[in-house]
Amino acid sequence: MRTILYIIQKEFLQVFRNKSMLPIIFFVPIFQLIILVNAATYEMKHIRVSVVDLDLSGISRKLVSKFQGSPFYRIQSTSFSYREAEDQMKRGNIDMILQVPAGFEKKLLKEGHAKVQFVINAINGQSAGLINAYSTMILLDYNREMVMENTTPLMMAGIKSIQTDYSYWYNPKLNYKTYMVPGILVLLVTIVGLLLSGMNIVREMEIGTIEQINVTPINKIQFIAGKLIPFWIIGLFELAFGLTVGKLLFNIPMEGSLALIFLSAAVYLFVILSFGLLISTITHTQQQAMLVSFFFMVVFILMSGLFTSIESMPVWAQNLDRLNPVMYFIRIMRMVLLKGSGFADISRHFWALVIYAVCSLSLAILRYRKVS
Repeated sequence: MRTILYIIQKEFLQVFRNKSMLPIIFFVPIFQLIILVNAATYEMKHIRVSVVDLDLSGISRKLVSKFQGSPFYRIQSTSFSYREAEDQMKRGNIDMILQVPAGFEKKLLKEGHAKVQFVINAINGQSAGLINAYSTMILLDYNREMVMENTTPLMMAGIKSIQTDYSYWYNPKLNYKTYMVPGILVLLVTIVGLLLSGMNIVREMEIGTIEQINVTPINKIQFIAGKLIPFWIIGLFELAFGLTVGKLLFNIPMEGSLALIFLSAAVYLFVILSFGLLISTITHTQQQAMLVSFFFMVVFILMSGLFTSIESMPVWAQNLDRLNPVMYFIRIMRMVLLKGSGFADISRHFWALVIYAVCSLSLAILRYRKVS
């Protein structure tokens, strides 16, 4: 045990002696948290619209004003030429064309129905789907108002309607930041832990200190434990600091047990740090270690459910995702923080991380070759 403590002391001395590493470990992740939470959102608040109103009636103007009054839309231009609006879309100046055909008011009042056209830039399918959903909701609201205005009180008395009241659980204000903060905290802890541990043993090789360690009576388990524990402590500290920042700046809810969060984080960090040390034992330079770590990190993050729903992935990808430790911890963070889930609710994800930790730590110990 004393030998492990000496190695831990040595690692902490190396970390705090390196002036360039301290900001990377403690300040850059928090700066990234603040930036990413505000940037990584699917909410669209500046949809640029070109209006082609060929009717110029009171009803068509009222429809346009519904879009103009929405906080999500910006009327960039009005025109009587669809081709001109289409040219604007091709240049990337607008996201949607709202075209009202001639005779819109006349047809609506006489026949009871009329058509309008939404032309949406669908290069980004996700954004196009959101624009279509927002626009359809505005059109439905406009249609409901028109029905109310053109229906007499006597007719209204005979109409039976269903009123729907909405209540959103766990995120009642539908704040996307509330959903993203727990996931981005996992992302930052993962990046720092995997990169630092991945380059750790390789760095010892490059500066020549690994040869001095190899001639000492330190065994493999002591060496790996001494390398892993300092970054494990730093990772837990970073998570605590990130949760504090998330609460103060973004007011994220903390419905569940923080003790359960840190218990899961302790196991998860063993997984990531052991995996990083395993990478460090199979590479020969820090550049190689960084590239290999980056490859696995990109795959883990993109398939973790941080930005896209896992349920929308192909079945083979969902099955492959069972090997992704990041996915398990993101689910634990969101379930405990936002829903107040207990250990019984997250037990399947927790024990998956335990199995992953045992396997990756064992591989790291077995793969490290101590040459004396």
